[in-house]
Amino acid sequence: MLAAIWPPSPLQNRVTPEGQLIATPARGTLMGNRGGCFHRADRTLLSRHWRTRQWICCLLAFKGRHRRVMSPGHYTELFFLDEATALAAGHRPCFECRRADALAFADLWPAQRGGTAVARPPAPAMDRVLHAERLDPAGGKAVHSARLGELPDGTLVRAPGAHLLLGGQLQAWSPSGYGPPVAADPRTTVAVLTPPTIVAVLRSGYRPRLHDSARLGG
Repeated sequence: MLAAIWPPSPLQNRVTPEGQLIATPARGTLMGNRGGCFHRADRTLLSRHWRTRQWICCLLAFKGRHRRVMSPGHYTELFFLDEATALAAGHRPCFECRRADALAFADLWPAQRGGTAVARPPAPAMDRVLHAERLDPAGGKAVHSARLGELPDGTLVRAPGAHLLLGGQLQAWSPSGYGPPVAADPRTTVAVLTPPTIVAVLRSGYRPRLHDSARLGG
């Protein structure tokens, strides 16, 4: 899914780990959408920054397709620094362009929900759970609390800004990459940006695609 025709100035379509949409020249390594069109003909955004519960994360290029970003009436293209950012915002892998990743993600979905065993849930079922976990009752970013030592690699937390947890260390997030790793006390309680069910998927072994700046410290 290659977005080949860009406007002269950045659009408000880069996603932060908080789920917010910002304008920045940093284009990121992955794209995605939130289930449809929520931009105007002039490429500005409507007040609600999603269309349906289907929030997905896609490849930048797929089968030679070309798109003009934010074409009238077409879905609103979004861009992410990396997959950890997309997951923190509540997006899941796309079943078309990232089918292998999407199947791996679904296979690691928590086996028990409400006492009922689930084997590879369909995308709409996952979307219902994730939508309840990505937004709070006021429509803002939903977060939960946990100790750093309880969280898996690839989780994003507030410390106080957005930080990636990797190898027991934290790296500050920015639209263009992560800062240097710093030591983190595993006993510290933090606000977790990555939704709880996605944290469980990461804990079960899902490995998100990380930006090149994400690295283990010495």
